[in-house]
Amino acid sequence: MKIWIDILTPKQLLFSEPMIEKLRKEHNVLCTSRSYDEVSKLAKIRNFDLVCVGKHGGSEKYGKLEASINRIKKLSVLIDKFSPELVISFCSPEAARVSFGMGIRHIAFCDSPHANAVMKLTLPLIQKLLIPWIIPKKEFSKYGIDIKNIIPYKAIDASVTIKRNVNQKDSLPFKNNHKKNILIRVEEEQAAYTQKSRKIIPIIKEIINKFDEENIVILGRYSEQIKNLGKLFGKKAKILKMSYDGKYLLNNTDVFLGSGGTMTAESALLGVPTISYNAVPNIVEKYLVKNNLIKRETNPKKINKIIKKYLESSDDNYRKRARKISNSMEDPIQKLIQVIEE
Repeated sequence: MKIWIDILTPKQLLFSEPMIEKLRKEHNVLCTSRSYDEVSKLAKIRNFDLVCVGKHGGSEKYGKLEASINRIKKLSVLIDKFSPELVISFCSPEAARVSFGMGIRHIAFCDSPHANAVMKLTLPLIQKLLIPWIIPKKEFSKYGIDIKNIIPYKAIDASVTIKRNVNQKDSLPFKNNHKKNILIRVEEEQAAYTQKSRKIIPIIKEIINKFDEENIVILGRYSEQIKNLGKLFGKKAKILKMSYDGKYLLNNTDVFLGSGGTMTAESALLGVPTISYNAVPNIVEKYLVKNNLIKRETNPKKINKIIKKYLESSDDNYRKRARKISNSMEDPIQKLIQVIEE
């Protein structure tokens, strides 16, 4: 069978890696993406071949619309030539439109019902949706997919992505090995489901004031964002664009502070002491908070108290608890193969 997989974000790339490895044993698989810096860099690190079609639309609505229209046009030519019998995506609006227009069956994965615009543009057009079991089906069916076509799997996506081997040999950004490593991931600013937040700036200020003796690394996402962070904190912290496999950094991190998304979930399941400042509230983050794998806090002074406690603790229970929860989860790829066969 010919299968087309559309991959738009770093998380999607990591999640799809083992899936593609299994599918390619029996099927002809085409993987596409778009011009998006974090995906391109990660694909290079992971030696992952992608056919790049179109580009990321940026933060403005018109830019998103224009990029999506252009991408649909280019993809339709490519996919017409490839002639797949099945499409797999992670709720890609362009893959949904092309597969619908060309009458190709489409299976999607999703753990982000809070991404309203993407849900509206994809869910009414796909045949099957695979979701983590912790998210109620009604969170997705309200967007127009029949509830009987929503299939849960007993895992969160980070439980798949953290199993990857890390081959990266680049020198780490933590300069002094005798200090503790505090890693901060700033929130997404250009996704349609986010509103620009200034939540992180006062938090970083407090952390730098309190822990200036430690290695503080801030991971930005976009050039303008990194430039602004550099002006504010460049003398006191290391600020960089994501050019690493996140697991490589997390394996060497003493405390991680994230916005509540993908890297926060990975950190938690790896057993790294993790704090979420909850920039984009979501059900996966709530699940990890409830299971004591993440501390949620938005108050800068309270965050400092939590960091201090983590840095002074020699407790290994984080990793034990994380391992136990992670090991209890199933492989969603088996669920996908079952759906394909059916």
